[in-house]
Amino acid sequence: MEPLNLFVFGAGYSSRAAIADLKSRGAKIAATTRSADKAESLSHDGIAAHIFTGSEPGLTLKGALAQATHLLVSIAPDADGDPVLIHHAADILKAPRLLWIGYYSTIGVYGDADGAWIDESAPTEPLSARNRYRLDAEAGWQALAAQKSIPLAILRLAGIYGPGRSPFEKLRAGTARRINKPGQVFNRIHVEDIGAITAKAAMARLDGIFNICDDEPAPPQDVIAHAAQLIGMDLPPEIDFDTADLSPMARTFYAGNRRVSNAAIKSALGYSFRHTTYREGHAAILAQHHD
Repeated sequence: MEPLNLFVFGAGYSSRAAIADLKSRGAKIAATTRSADKAESLSHDGIAAHIFTGSEPGLTLKGALAQATHLLVSIAPDADGDPVLIHHAADILKAPRLLWIGYYSTIGVYGDADGAWIDESAPTEPLSARNRYRLDAEAGWQALAAQKSIPLAILRLAGIYGPGRSPFEKLRAGTARRINKPGQVFNRIHVEDIGAITAKAAMARLDGIFNICDDEPAPPQDVIAHAAQLIGMDLPPEIDFDTADLSPMARTFYAGNRRVSNAAIKSALGYSFRHTTYREGHAAILAQHHD
């Protein structure tokens, strides 16, 4: 089997977890970032770094894409469309060694289900412009993959948390809020599970649309309370959703109430989650902090 050569558009929090997992398995990695400082940091970690701002083609990307066997896209679209498709679709279509594409999307494309359980067959009814852009980008990548006749895994991510991006940081900074909207739940996913699932999907050349979330959608105020209890902090006061000072974007986020199933990705990859709920995820973050 040809050694895995991964090119990543957008070396961010989630994709860095996938990079670390695949790099530990001997994969060759190249990735984009927006600044020279971040490119230097990637290079220091043994990753071939390329600058791509999204506003114009990356000057060094064509040759790197020609060497890639696997492509992971972790850059958000905007009102103008998906910047990777806009500037590098032709290079990707011409890439002679490319065998698989992974695309990070969001469960936000489903809209509201009034708290019901849903899976990948649920209607996609985005409640915000940013999630409509995601759905449009999914369609663009599906068209490109079909034209190139290679598998595409669209990974719809839940709310991402992990070391450095958890309730603990907000509690310690005094910015955590326990907003109570009766009946509201959110899905979450630990970044380590994103990385492991992405690596397995790449190696298996997984094809299709999959929800990436843990086993237990939960009320946000319960998640904050659990984190506070673990580190011995007082609970932030509970705030009623109707009177909470929230941005329009945050209110749109709360408008999507659903319980999203992860059964499809478990079945497709035979995957057992490392952090099955936020409780295990919180414990792991604290354990890492104390190591």
